[in-house]
Amino acid sequence: MNIPFIDLAADYHQHQAEIDAAIQQVLESGWYILGQEVSRFEDEFANYCGLAHAVGVASGTDALHLALQAVAIEPGAEVITVAHTAVATVAAIEQSGARPVLVDIDPVTYTLDPACLEGAMTSRTRAIIPVHIYGHPANMKTILEIARRHNLWVIEDCAQAHGAEYQARPVGSWGDIAAFSFYPTKNLGALGDGGIVVTNNAELADRLHLLRQYGWRERYISSIPGFNSRLDELQAAILRVKLRYLDVTNATRRKLATHYNRLLAETPVGLPSEQVDCRHVYHLYVIQTTQRDALQAYLKNQGIAAAIHYPAPVHLQPAYAKLGYRLGSLPVTEQLAQQALSLPMYPQLTMVQVETVANAIIDFYRGSS
Repeated sequence: MNIPFIDLAADYHQHQAEIDAAIQQVLESGWYILGQEVSRFEDEFANYCGLAHAVGVASGTDALHLALQAVAIEPGAEVITVAHTAVATVAAIEQSGARPVLVDIDPVTYTLDPACLEGAMTSRTRAIIPVHIYGHPANMKTILEIARRHNLWVIEDCAQAHGAEYQARPVGSWGDIAAFSFYPTKNLGALGDGGIVVTNNAELADRLHLLRQYGWRERYISSIPGFNSRLDELQAAILRVKLRYLDVTNATRRKLATHYNRLLAETPVGLPSEQVDCRHVYHLYVIQTTQRDALQAYLKNQGIAAAIHYPAPVHLQPAYAKLGYRLGSLPVTEQLAQQALSLPMYPQLTMVQVETVANAIIDFYRGSS
């Protein structure tokens, strides 16, 4: 039984008729950039997040970059985030001209450890980017308390957490501004690239509209220096269809995760947890094991694809050696990078497939004992 890590074609086929109709409508409209589909999706997604404003952009990385630009993070400023994240988080900080300052993670949630924040601050610190990794919210209450005490912006990285909740409020609605990705593998994924920035701040939203298209308030006249980062009509139309099913597909992910948890409870692997005040949406289902590489190879031989998120934390990657971190700088992050293994997780995964994966893991440990 071959079980892929993710099956994007199955996701498309599940809503094929509606997606095809939405695409056809855009094709026949003759309007392909920043039209009614983008505007409607922005309204719908802002409403989903419980916020007043959403601005569609070309990618999740651009969403973070433009969020940083919107709050006027100047070159030479410092922005605190984690090394346990997709490199896009740190790349966006560098694009803004700021210096990434990387801190360790909580060993239970794998999100930014608030206890590390104040020790990482300097007179140049201007913002904090908590990452809601794997679909589990960061500790926003404590992060915000610290940020407000030091007059810092909070920019939420929600790229893996569409629909997740912290204290019964959606992620993205806690900080000053938040960025989402619609990369195809996300819980809400396009059939191409895309992203969005959300906020309750009307001034920030106005600045974002300028930034995403050359600083234009009037066509061809740039009020401020800007960029070219626009969510296109086709992707917006597709996302409007898929947004209608997001809560349902997230509920399916949670059921699959519960089944994994039950089946793997007696194995030596560390299982993901959900904090009592959080709603995890399991963008990824990540276990920990000291035999990670051997287990991944065993699963592959059984026709089961597993992945590693992430094999090298950002602070130990060659491109970021200039930041001055070394092995041992972020011990919790580094341990997770050696032990984390992502099991198949997507809404079309069946309970029988989950049982097959779990039984393979159980067999692996029987054979290695």
